[in-house]
Amino acid sequence: MNITRAVWLFLLVLTAIRLALIGTTDLSSDEAHYWMWSERLAPGYFSKGPGVAFAIWSSVAMFGPNEFGVRFWSPILGAGTSLLLFHLARRLFSETTGLWLVLALNVTPIFNIGSFVMTIDPLSIFFWTAAMFTFWLAIERSPQFSWSWPLTGLMIGLGFLCKYTNALALISIALVLLLVPRLRREFRKPGLLSLLGVFVVCTLPPIVWNYSHAWATLGHLRARGSLEEAPSFNPLELLSFLGTHFLVYSPLLFLALAWAVIVTWRRSHQQMKGIFLLWFGVPVFALYFVLSINQAANPNWDGLAFLSLGILASSYWRERVESRPHLLRWAGAALLIGLLMSVLALNSDLLRIGGSQFPKRDPADKMRGWKTASAAVEKVRADVEAQIGEPVFMIADQRDRASQFAFYFRDKRPEGPGHPPVYIIESQDIVNQFSFWPRYDEFVAAPRRVEQEEGDLYTEEDGVNLFEGRSAIYVQASLQEEPARNVRAAFGSTERIAVIEVRRGGRLLRTLQIFLCRNYRTLPL
Repeated sequence: MNITRAVWLFLLVLTAIRLALIGTTDLSSDEAHYWMWSERLAPGYFSKGPGVAFAIWSSVAMFGPNEFGVRFWSPILGAGTSLLLFHLARRLFSETTGLWLVLALNVTPIFNIGSFVMTIDPLSIFFWTAAMFTFWLAIERSPQFSWSWPLTGLMIGLGFLCKYTNALALISIALVLLLVPRLRREFRKPGLLSLLGVFVVCTLPPIVWNYSHAWATLGHLRARGSLEEAPSFNPLELLSFLGTHFLVYSPLLFLALAWAVIVTWRRSHQQMKGIFLLWFGVPVFALYFVLSINQAANPNWDGLAFLSLGILASSYWRERVESRPHLLRWAGAALLIGLLMSVLALNSDLLRIGGSQFPKRDPADKMRGWKTASAAVEKVRADVEAQIGEPVFMIADQRDRASQFAFYFRDKRPEGPGHPPVYIIESQDIVNQFSFWPRYDEFVAAPRRVEQEEGDLYTEEDGVNLFEGRSAIYVQASLQEEPARNVRAAFGSTERIAVIEVRRGGRLLRTLQIFLCRNYRTLPL
């Protein structure tokens, strides 16, 4: 069996395993929130483009509103990314380089998690890789025009609709064309213009949405990147940014990648493929490195940087292993450590075999216990409604809990078209996508009055609030005795009626406090 067939078979088996596992755990809060987006399709959203919403909408349409339905595309995208990188590495170097790359990629913890959960990252990574592949095809055929130019623009544009960072590919393309002398003429040719034209068309949906929503995404991105704060130098934040990469990418694998990039930097600038690979990675990493001088960026934010750099590193270490066979043991150890870390990241319960309680704080707990918690909250709601004899509406303290309850409630009962099953606390600030959906504190047009007799004088009412005078159940995770200030101020009375503890294997996952809030009245502006 040749290497290409072996890689295809490996990825086919691995994808089947991933598909078998994606329905075995509760959704993460981001997944639940993106599912809510998919139920309310729009050309844009508060923090992202519409890509992830349409992807989840398509898979849920096929498989239903369950964990498998939400996550279906994630393993498929992981396999697609792996195949594109393999064929690009094979085209640039050799099949063996592609094989090493696929193995390293698929034992890396952060990539394994990204091939399991359905967020914006698997989509962003796939389209970035596809754009790299098609751009290489375009410059291979230069100076002749090829359809790979507009296709590259489409891949960047679709990636942009999933994650705005994908637009940095345009900077990478400009740098490659500028640094390779024979490619500079492409700045005057129709290929690059067609690429840019297709990309611009793809940007229109979120631009249109933001134009009609006060450019909310720009404010979010400034806050996300800590650009609203005065610049400062925080060395511990920078160290935290670098240190987390050794954990989520596996220590030996990330060290091998960093070493390969550093020692081949000068040599890589002497050939087109080296320039191509370096400058499809460096701009993304440099951006988040600079931002982390002020506040550490999350390690998945610069994940796009390591796709092309991974090809470069795989080629470097393939050459070293062929000339120094003893390095093969180190390569095997790096892959084995990455695999073990990936298995533990996907199933941290393996650390507790024999009754161990390590680790006490488990990041995977964020994806556990939501079915149980939602069922308990629904039971409290049913008991309250039976007691007071009227339906109540639901409020949660944060977006994450509101999204989880919205997904896992068996009886979702939205209050009207487009309403979320669970609201977040009313606020005059735009805080997330809930701020743009129907809210319990908003006013709607008043019902038309009985036709007036001729000569009657009246003024048009501004509107009415349909929740005024009603009762609600408010759920918060805080252990404070009282609910949030805006909840206390908006209701005639608030009373804690239940405390729900969600446990798993004897460990406390979360504590939820439930309050009955009576007689809603809108807060003054």
